[in-house]
Amino acid sequence: MREELLILAGLVGVLVVATLVTVILRWRAGAQPSTVLDNLSARIKAWWVMILLLAAVFLAGHHAVILLFAFVSFAALREFITLTPTRRADHFAVFLSFFVVLPLQYWLVWADWYGFFAILIPVYAFLLLPVVAVVFGDPRNFLARMAETQWALMICVYCISHVPALLTLDIPGYRGRNGLLVIFLLVVVQSSDVLQYVWGKLLGRHKIAPELSPSKTVEGFIGGVASATVLGACLRSITPFNAWQAAGMALLVTMMGFLGGLVMSAIKRDRGVKDWGHLIEGHGGMLDRLDSVVFSAPIFFHLTRYFFTK
Repeated sequence: MREELLILAGLVGVLVVATLVTVILRWRAGAQPSTVLDNLSARIKAWWVMILLLAAVFLAGHHAVILLFAFVSFAALREFITLTPTRRADHFAVFLSFFVVLPLQYWLVWADWYGFFAILIPVYAFLLLPVVAVVFGDPRNFLARMAETQWALMICVYCISHVPALLTLDIPGYRGRNGLLVIFLLVVVQSSDVLQYVWGKLLGRHKIAPELSPSKTVEGFIGGVASATVLGACLRSITPFNAWQAAGMALLVTMMGFLGGLVMSAIKRDRGVKDWGHLIEGHGGMLDRLDSVVFSAPIFFHLTRYFFTK
């Protein structure tokens, strides 16, 4: 717990510096409007809220972390379903997703029942939800409707639940420190996002996926991923990994985070929206902030479980 809070205190220090830099830049800009500074200021304010919330949750204990991510999944699932057209025949399946499958998934994390946690959604929920919907006898766009609900559960509940599931891993010589794995994953992935934004603004010239995410550039991607990989290696002391393993894990999760961000952007473009929601000022909705974590968390969890647990 002490190490976790020290890391979070370090992040608070970084935010203090970032806040001071923003104040200075605004002072130098005077009355001249700047959308870049406005965006940066909103992001820093949101990070203050998120870091302080994480610190409070870690002080409350690991069960509080599980409850926090259960709420995160609920908010993310609500955003996804809100942007998904449903028919009356789908309402019971949606109800089961929110009030049965989601809480059961997080109860399995709480109970450390990995065997059921790993298959509840990709096996049982995938089979159950279409059965529940089909009994209402509405075949119009049935495949698309069910696929959207199944994707919502996979992204918003199954994938996100792998973040608190890191707390359940039994790693030799690492007992009682699993919260640091959560911090490692979140810091590396989210730092990669920020660093890609910074490198893109400084050096970005070539669009990497203009139809999906016009702000992402090749230079930003390379600079952000490389910087986050170095950061991951520097954080090796809080993980069960050596320097090369920490760097490799950081490289993998940042790559998955980038690709996950593109997938989530493609879904938003398909839905015709810029953001998933407006829950977090400067960051859009919950899924806008966690789109990278969604794809990186399961990979990070299973690689750590396979190679580093008993």
